[in-house]
Amino acid sequence: MNSWVPPSETEQLLYEAGARGDVEAQLRVLAGAELYIGAPRAEVEGDPGMVTWRPYRDASGLSMLPVLTRGMLPPWHPEWVFHGVTLKWIANFAWRDLGQPLAVNPGTPAQLLLPSTPQHRAIWLRHYAENDRPSGHRLLALRHGALHGPLAYGLACGVHLAFGNGVPWNEVGTVCREYTEERESLRDAWGITERAEWQEQLNALLDARNSPPEPDFVLRVREELRAALGEAPTAELWRETAAGHAQDVGAGQGAVRDIEELVRRIVRYEARFRADGLLPPDGRVSTTVAYDYGRAVNVARWGLSARFCDPHEAEQAIVYAGALSKSAYGSWEEFSAGYALGRVLRFDDEEYGEYYTRIVAAHGVLTEHEGSPWRHIPWR
Repeated sequence: MNSWVPPSETEQLLYEAGARGDVEAQLRVLAGAELYIGAPRAEVEGDPGMVTWRPYRDASGLSMLPVLTRGMLPPWHPEWVFHGVTLKWIANFAWRDLGQPLAVNPGTPAQLLLPSTPQHRAIWLRHYAENDRPSGHRLLALRHGALHGPLAYGLACGVHLAFGNGVPWNEVGTVCREYTEERESLRDAWGITERAEWQEQLNALLDARNSPPEPDFVLRVREELRAALGEAPTAELWRETAAGHAQDVGAGQGAVRDIEELVRRIVRYEARFRADGLLPPDGRVSTTVAYDYGRAVNVARWGLSARFCDPHEAEQAIVYAGALSKSAYGSWEEFSAGYALGRVLRFDDEEYGEYYTRIVAAHGVLTEHEGSPWRHIPWR
């Protein structure tokens, strides 16, 4: 009996199609799959746009050009990285030796060898053109990834972004996104171009210093009023008290007016959250630190993928972010609502546009889908 367990659905589908000799099914899987070509890190950094595709020789000496699916990537290595490619890219590659086959996951139970003649590559292009490739917004996991324990818990705190980006939520390893894309994204979105900058951003997130402080200031005022009154304060009392506290700590008139408007915005967002299922009928958000902690998990993963840290450092940060999240909230649902409020207050500006609809969709999947880590990892 074969004891090999495919690491993800991609490898399972390739293996099953291969077992029944269904090359068309294998090509359909490859047309929608993430494919990777390995390269020395120094070479990629020297010329990020150049992909040097090195042949692989099997035990018989047959030369082939190898690609790997995500689930079959080797363990993380500081000086060995991967280009992300597609079946279309492969089909359009200038093959020098038409007798050299394409080897998908060579040397593994999921190995697939495909002839690379122009006629065969035309078929690859047809499959690619016909394939409906989803762009992110998928709940994915690797079967050999973290599923239980503190590391899985921390990774589950970062699942909003993993879902949005369409990457496995439970992987801390070789690739989050392909190397050059990861480096460019960290540079453009976070200003991170080196290890020290990555560490600085990660520390700010773990300290809940990346997001503006005003939302948690007014939310703390409400929690203090609630504790003093024994019940929820009215929106008017909350607004007046928050404004008074802001004046007491030296805020100017403009800043005080901003605090009052922030209370109004939170009241409106929470009402919408209740209508859309992010909060129960009497629910409220007590803190938005989830937004920083959830992003810290992903900055740790991205830093590992970009080779700004090693696996131990990334895992330590992820576990710590999970512990911080557990201390701040009472359930996955509360954590998700806090994350959502932090996100929309920063980017949505009460437009209820893409920033809002995406977080609502993510919350629904993560709280209800049977495959969600939140359904299998207890909060406490």
